[in-house]
Amino acid sequence: MKITKMPEDGKKFIDYSIRKDTIDFCDGELTMKLSKKERDDATTIDVVQDYTGGLITSTAGGERYLAQIYIPPREYTEKEVPNPNYPGGEGSNEPEMITEREPVPFSMDRCELRLWEMEV
Repeated sequence: MKITKMPEDGKKFIDYSIRKDTIDFCDGELTMKLSKKERDDATTIDVVQDYTGGLITSTAGGERYLAQIYIPPREYTEKEVPNPNYPGGEGSNEPEMITEREPVPFSMDRCELRLWEMEV
């Protein structure tokens, strides 16, 4: 996972740990399995601290912006395969071959964690 600190020379950022496809903030206060969040479009998750000091994943009700997780769009491999609905012969509207899409396994290496400096 790519880690970006803002600013780069910042001193204090939210505590986090990464294990396989899971990210954990503040020793279990907020944990997410990022492979479950992957979609066909890019996904951005904002991590903020609410007025009680708890962590939430929304900017609504947030007092302090702490981090942002960027998950790129799901990737696929494509291959041409015989169409099981192809009846053969002339006059068929069905194509003889179709494109089969297989999702590429999720990889944390493609994701980015952006950290914002906390007030000291």
